[in-house]
Amino acid sequence: MTTNDRERWCPSVIGLLWLVAACGGTEPAAPTGSTSGGTGGAATVGGSPAATAGSSSSPAGSGNAGAPTSGAATGGASEGGGGGRDAGAAGTAGRGSGGTTVAGGGSTGAGGSGVVPGMGCGATPLASGRATIDVSGTMRDYVLKVPDDYDPSKPYKLIFAWHWRGGVANDVVSGGIIGGPYYGLEKRAAGSAIFVAPEGIDMGWANTNGRDIAFLKAMLTLFNSKLCVDQQRIFSTGFSYGGMMSDAIGCEMADVFRAIAPNSGALYSGCKEPNKHPIAVLLMHGNNDTTVPLTDGQAALAKFVERDQCGSMTAPVDPSPCVEYQGCTEGYPVKYCEFSGGHMPWSAAPDTVWKFFSQF
Repeated sequence: MTTNDRERWCPSVIGLLWLVAACGGTEPAAPTGSTSGGTGGAATVGGSPAATAGSSSSPAGSGNAGAPTSGAATGGASEGGGGGRDAGAAGTAGRGSGGTTVAGGGSTGAGGSGVVPGMGCGATPLASGRATIDVSGTMRDYVLKVPDDYDPSKPYKLIFAWHWRGGVANDVVSGGIIGGPYYGLEKRAAGSAIFVAPEGIDMGWANTNGRDIAFLKAMLTLFNSKLCVDQQRIFSTGFSYGGMMSDAIGCEMADVFRAIAPNSGALYSGCKEPNKHPIAVLLMHGNNDTTVPLTDGQAALAKFVERDQCGSMTAPVDPSPCVEYQGCTEGYPVKYCEFSGGHMPWSAAPDTVWKFFSQF
């Protein structure tokens, strides 16, 4: 996409009034440079200190056995800053995604289906609501939704839902864009997941110098220390710029996130690849998108097809017109849904994304 294209990034017609403040500004180019590991700072809810996450000597998802708040990783999970996803088989030693051996007790391998509790299980939990966290001196905001009947001993899915360009966290929380709060996933989760709606700088996710990935890592450090998160079931989704942020996560943090579901995204938020861990992907894009061209969405698709070592053949899957790539790394499907429409959320996304996440 050219600079002029990006300056015109304000869709003219969308069935829903999802971008009240979308116009104005230019679409930033993909960032260059290194990404900070991100250390969780003091979080405040309603102006009062809620919790402080300790520092970790290793970046999120590196798989090293560093403890962000205390002691060694529990349940066999590799806890490096943001919490690695690999776990050892019960009664044996497992290998974290960064290669460090950690104590066993969880499920086998990165694609294991067992529940892997994080270190925050049993802790006094964070409260739902808007909060602020210090990320290397920059205060960043997010909205957290903990299930009403939250049980601190029960591991929950953790789902990040990123807003579009021109949007804010509360737009995702209110659910006016499509399907209800958190892209329609909160209702479908029925209390089985913790949701987060982060808020971008300048109403977007440029990820300049890795600042938004650093924000994510700081949130993960905090949540893993104060909430009972299933380390095998951390997910990301979002529309437009939110889809781009999900793509960036899939590139950089595939060893932490189980799956991503970008809707009308691209690689504009960057695609740093410190590891080649596979990740499950559900990518959705309108075939008449003139804001984020289909070819840019397909470039992101090609990246994950290659990463998951898929073949070039596809097979139709439900719902139509979705296809699934064949021959991908076992346990890491790549599903592509090219729907009829422009730059808009796909109407079938809430059910499709929830079904996709729920298979893991």
